Amino acid sequence: MKNVVITGTSRGIGFELAKQFAENGHKVLALSRNTKPLQNFNHENITIISVDLSVNSDLQKVTNFIKNDWKHIDILINNAGKLINKPFTELSSDDFLEVYKVNVFAVAELTKLMIPFMKKGTHVVTISSMGGIQGSMKFPGLAAYSSAKGAIITLSELLAEEYKERQIAFNVLAIGAVQTEMLAEAFPDYKAPLSASEMANYIFDFSLTGNKFYNGKVLQVSSTTP
Repeated sequence: MKNVVITGTSRGIGFELAKQFAENGHKVLALSRNTKPLQNFNHENITIISVDLSVNSDLQKVTNFIKNDWKHIDILINNAGKLINKPFTELSSDDFLEVYKVNVFAVAELTKLMIPFMKKGTHVVTISSMGGIQGSMKFPGLAAYSSAKGAIITLSELLAEEYKERQIAFNVLAIGAVQTEMLAEAFPDYKAPLSASEMANYIFDFSLTGNKFYNGKVLQVSSTTP
């Protein structure tokens, strides 16, 4: 049984991941602003904390819970994401900041707060995007999103090196198109080849075993984006 922290659990991949870990006997700390979906799911293995990841003071709730209840974590999945689809010349500094707050700064801050509770064998999995991969196909309108997803790839590579002596693994899954609410909001007419539950199945298995084979790696999980 693992202690698993997952961000962005109100819908899509994060919601499916929380359900899958809980149903397989693991303890889940689910972090999102909207707690209702998982409250309705009502599983005894899931603890839900309402957190705005872009507000550092909110993250203290997570630290307090781990310190008082779990003492350590085995898996951290940085899944939450923010996407704004606008032509580059229409993107404001506030748009960039809003995207980076969730996709980069919150990942860094939460990971930093969780480091004291990580032990040998802990696996940190960060969900990035094919849009953040150098040399991959890029899509107009995603300047803020894709550049942020590139930033967390580099951050994860750096942390893998910094914490390798403690045998804490940091890996990134750069995923392609998945049929989630976030994708539908940004690209209403596009239909992705994979469902949220299908991608969650892959991430579930990788989170449990991937650190035996990889550290500081970026795996491209996409059948569509070159």
